[in-house]
Amino acid sequence: MKLLLRSFMPLGAAFVVFSAASGAVAQTPTPTPADKPPVQPTFSVPLRPLPDATRIGVAAGTELSLTLDEAIEMALKNNNDIGVSRAGTKTSNLDLLGVKGAYDPLLASTNFYESVSVPTASAIGGAVNGSVTTTRASNNISIDGLVPFGGASYSAIFNSSRNTSSNTNSFLNPQFPSSLSFSYTQPLRRNRSIDPARRNILIAKKNIEISETQLQTEAMNVVNTVEQAYWDLVYALRSIEVQTDTLKQARAQLESNSRMVEKGVLAPIEIVAARAQIATFEQNVYDAQEAATRAENTLKTLILAERSAPEWDRPITPVTPAAVPVPQIGLEVAKIEAFRKRPEIAEFQLRQDQNLIDQRFYKNQKKLQIDLVGTYTSQGLGGTETPAAINPITGLSRVPPNLVGGYFTSLRNLFGQEYPTYRASLVFSFPIGNRAAKANYGKALVAADSLEKQRAAREQSVEAEVRNALQSLRSTEARLNAATAAREAAEELYNSEDRLFRGGTSTFYLVSQRLQDLVVARGRELAARTDLNKAIAGFNRAMGTILEVHNVKLEK
Repeated sequence: MKLLLRSFMPLGAAFVVFSAASGAVAQTPTPTPADKPPVQPTFSVPLRPLPDATRIGVAAGTELSLTLDEAIEMALKNNNDIGVSRAGTKTSNLDLLGVKGAYDPLLASTNFYESVSVPTASAIGGAVNGSVTTTRASNNISIDGLVPFGGASYSAIFNSSRNTSSNTNSFLNPQFPSSLSFSYTQPLRRNRSIDPARRNILIAKKNIEISETQLQTEAMNVVNTVEQAYWDLVYALRSIEVQTDTLKQARAQLESNSRMVEKGVLAPIEIVAARAQIATFEQNVYDAQEAATRAENTLKTLILAERSAPEWDRPITPVTPAAVPVPQIGLEVAKIEAFRKRPEIAEFQLRQDQNLIDQRFYKNQKKLQIDLVGTYTSQGLGGTETPAAINPITGLSRVPPNLVGGYFTSLRNLFGQEYPTYRASLVFSFPIGNRAAKANYGKALVAADSLEKQRAAREQSVEAEVRNALQSLRSTEARLNAATAAREAAEELYNSEDRLFRGGTSTFYLVSQRLQDLVVARGRELAARTDLNKAIAGFNRAMGTILEVHNVKLEK
């Protein structure tokens, strides 16, 4: 019995028959088709034009050339957060103006007219028909206020009136009494070195400085954000150039391949490979255009005040050179500079100064209050003599001559200080227990401890920021150098492979691979340059010198 094993081979192969009895192997040739298939199909498709360079929302030919410093200036002028910070500074100045109002003198005036009838049952009281009627037209002017030093206060009061009376015993009718009184109160213990008004003014002045440091902090953040966005746009636009140049290079390679195919040097399939490569590079161009539009819109959002600004319709062309000098500074010097120039550290110091003011004030409020009060009063009088003023025996007036007259006679006596009164007094006051002052002083001490801990935490954060920023600076600088070397090597490899291909000792696949590697190397070098510029901006922000670097001066 013969065992036949048949294995099927691809078309154009042979049938194999194996005999188990004899062990012989017989081969039967397979039939072949009459028409042989072509070695490789031809492929011809019209080459698409280069990608359209226009982007959504911007018109070509209306480019806005913009330097980094110009972008920063526009952002500081138009940024809404900066506007809020400036409003806070203005508010702090108005607060200071308001608390200084504690020293504004208070001027007051009281004017009245009255008629008083008093029943009198005595002839000595000068009654007429059993009563005495007195009319008075009075004017009172006073001025009170605080003294900016020593915690003192003052008061001045001027009184004058015109009085008439039905009293038959009155010597002057009408008469014009007047008085002028000065009072000065000087604290000797509590409120002498500091009082509520001076505390509020000192606190308000520190608030102005705090507002300025907060404005500086906000400005630094804005400048850093704008600089980051600016370099992102530079990267995106240069990426379009890189991808477009690569696409043009691939199209030139396609033309070269086509000529080589026509000469019979290259297989037609290489044209298909070149077209596939071109399609890939076209996608890269479109991706780069989208990234550029996003980066441009991000920058416009930062530098333009509103969406109706005409610059929204203009493409931005960054013109600041990308080669930014790299700061050369050591860690210890960087930390010293950061702690000296960072506005956040200065803000904590100002808040601690405010706390010391509170401690000083509330500690003073625990003291016994002793006030020295001095008062001086001068009085004047003038009027018209009545028959009752004449002595019936001597026929002489019983009224001193300097009192006979009218209103101006009274004022002459007043300012002539004919009738002065002096008083000096000590006033003691002390709330038993004084728990309010003790509690406020205790809270000030607690706040001081809390501020110290917050400052220590912030200083630690600044230390970490400086270290990280310096490391990023050094790493990105080294990465740029490495990326540049890699790009130069990729260019050499591509050019070498292309020469080998044209000499017939390489393949288009290897050339394509070298071109892909060159594209990646160019992109990495471009990204490394952008990262370095952004790292420099971040380092200047961490150091607190970013405003100085860009010559930004904030108006106070």
